[in-house]
Amino acid sequence: MKLNPGKVLLAAFVFAAIASAQGKRPSPPEKTAISLGGHEITINYSAPSVKGRKIWGGLVPYGQVWRLGANEATSLSTAADIQIGDLKVPKGNYTLYMLPGEGDSMLIVNKQTGQWGTEYSEGQDLGRVKLSKSEGPHVEQFLLKLDASGGGATLKIDWDKESFSVPVKLAH
Repeated sequence: MKLNPGKVLLAAFVFAAIASAQGKRPSPPEKTAISLGGHEITINYSAPSVKGRKIWGGLVPYGQVWRLGANEATSLSTAADIQIGDLKVPKGNYTLYMLPGEGDSMLIVNKQTGQWGTEYSEGQDLGRVKLSKSEGPHVEQFLLKLDASGGGATLKIDWDKESFSVPVKLAH
């Protein structure tokens, strides 16, 4: 078999570019998961850092839909029908966004999946749910977590000095 030096060079360049891009990912990939009633609920996201920036009302403007992390869109996968706050979410795959506000903030569950984080289509929203907000200690790296609580879970969003939460449970 005779190799074409041009194609070999191009393939090497493409491979190096992909490896370099993956190695220089500005915000690391993270995951949180919980099992409710034997059904797995998983959230995959990227975790940016504060790095001295004004986050809420600055980097993350109030009144604008935010990708809830960095890089690719934050994904939610549920193996059972669940309820997030008062929103019923059928089992399946979704994208999570946030609409931050000086007062109320909303979690958005969107039916479109697989897109880059800034590609948002309001027409694909399954629904929105109000988040509880509180002040907390400084959290440098953005954190999403599902914590077990009272037979269900709490979805927590912590970054900078703000903490947001909403209950999650199996739907009946």
